[in-house]
Amino acid sequence: MKNILAFIIISLTIPFSKAANDIPTKINKVVVYQQGAQINRTGNYVAQKGITEIVVSNVSPTINSNTLQIKATGNMVILDSKIKIKYPEPTLAPDPNNIPPNIRKEIKQLQDSLFEMTFSKLELQQKIEVLNNQKRIIENNGTIKGTGKVNDSIPLLQDAINFYHLKMNTINASLLALSRTQTILLKSENRMHTRLANLNNYNANNNLTPIQNQSPIYQIVITISADAYTTGSLDISYLVNNAGWNPLYDLRSDDKANSIELTYKAEVYQNTGIDWDNVKLNLSTNNPYENKTKPNLYPWYLDYNPQIGYLDKSSMKKEKDQYEANDEMLDEIDLSKSLRSESIAAEPAIINSQNAFEFTTEVQQMISVEYAINLSYSIASDNQKNMVLIKRAELESKYMYFTVPKMDIGVYLVARITNLDALNILPGRATIFHDGSYIGATQLNPAQMNDTLDLSLGRTSNISVKRTLLKNETKEKIVGDKIEKTYAYQISVKNQNRSNIELIIQDQIPVVRDKDIEIEVLEKDKANLNLITGLLQWNEKLKAGELKDFEIKYTIKYDRTKPINLAQY
Repeated sequence: MKNILAFIIISLTIPFSKAANDIPTKINKVVVYQQGAQINRTGNYVAQKGITEIVVSNVSPTINSNTLQIKATGNMVILDSKIKIKYPEPTLAPDPNNIPPNIRKEIKQLQDSLFEMTFSKLELQQKIEVLNNQKRIIENNGTIKGTGKVNDSIPLLQDAINFYHLKMNTINASLLALSRTQTILLKSENRMHTRLANLNNYNANNNLTPIQNQSPIYQIVITISADAYTTGSLDISYLVNNAGWNPLYDLRSDDKANSIELTYKAEVYQNTGIDWDNVKLNLSTNNPYENKTKPNLYPWYLDYNPQIGYLDKSSMKKEKDQYEANDEMLDEIDLSKSLRSESIAAEPAIINSQNAFEFTTEVQQMISVEYAINLSYSIASDNQKNMVLIKRAELESKYMYFTVPKMDIGVYLVARITNLDALNILPGRATIFHDGSYIGATQLNPAQMNDTLDLSLGRTSNISVKRTLLKNETKEKIVGDKIEKTYAYQISVKNQNRSNIELIIQDQIPVVRDKDIEIEVLEKDKANLNLITGLLQWNEKLKAGELKDFEIKYTIKYDRTKPINLAQY
């Protein structure tokens, strides 16, 4: 009985009414991921004693409700937080048969004015008629017309003329004034009739149509409980879709420096339905939508399949040997020595501020890198790309020349960049500039390159290269049931620069897949030979004006009864 009584007393002391409190908030920080963005809002609240619902309106329709986080100050307890969609009440369309009150009032005023104007017009017309009658009487008088008696005296005639002159001028002046007033009155009447006609057809003239329903309003509703009146601040964060950023790079070099300047930029876009006005941006390399669950291996049960049959041991051994051979082949290829040259047309990138990178702090996290930019940006919800400068770095580089005379007798200047691992870069397009001139574009992909990157900066005319087939050493003969062909080439290189250079020359010999075809290298002139790929490479230092020759010679022996394609050799 005591427990029941205590429960009733406590129940009576707790207020159950919920007071709604719609508060203004501001987006002050946005963490932009490669896909999605985390919005941080702040605002202040006031709550009375009891249960209060704090409403934050106009949040993004792309909000992810599972990511909503609330932090608050003040003497209260957060009971609940949720996303609510408010559908505004549709606005009723005007009744096509009902004219608005203000229009009805104006119509009544116009009708009254036109009614009064009828009597004003009648009054004017009567005055005009009186004056015209007076004019006719004077003009028809015998004395004025000269039809009076012969013995009329001269003084009497003079008085008649003076009377006519004075009276007619007065009448004509009055008629002119009344005529002007009548014209003005008619114009006013016409304007009133036109306005009245428009007002009587108000609905048709204004094309009144039913008002469309307004878009739904997304709200965050936070339910709090307070023992007394309290105030405080709210810090709200949540994830939204339809936003992200793409990395872009500028690589700038010149002949005087042994380094390349890398400019790391971001194309930030968003179409969340809410503009980001004057906010601080953080760019994160994390993608919250990627799979975060580690893979697990389960038992692999192997059994015979009677429909397929089984492989004999010799076939299985052959597959195993082939697999191991392929694996060794991959291990022997030195990817760091492969040089890449691209000339893809790209749009020159735009940087918001030349010194904006000075305001960026790089924060190394456990699974990602976040760039905190201490500048304010405004990014509209229009899905347009906004350029944000992240940082700049000086990359150690070494300039050298590169040529593949078998494919192109041109010589290309190459910048070999090292120590790329410390940049924490993402895959993205890089625009290349050399000595202030646009060279082209390439792709930077840390997943596909080692610590070294080779950039082609263009073709030079100060080094001449020639590749010649040595006909006197190139021959063909039949040895038993096989044909033996010998090929010999000479590569001549001359440095026409005034300074010493480093030059990489590449050529190749064929690689066979059939054991019946035999390749023998007779001369490679100290070139490095990769037996797996057949790549020949010379790393040469040439003095100013120096000329060097390199010779390649090899034989191909194959079955005379089987055709072989040697066109490319």
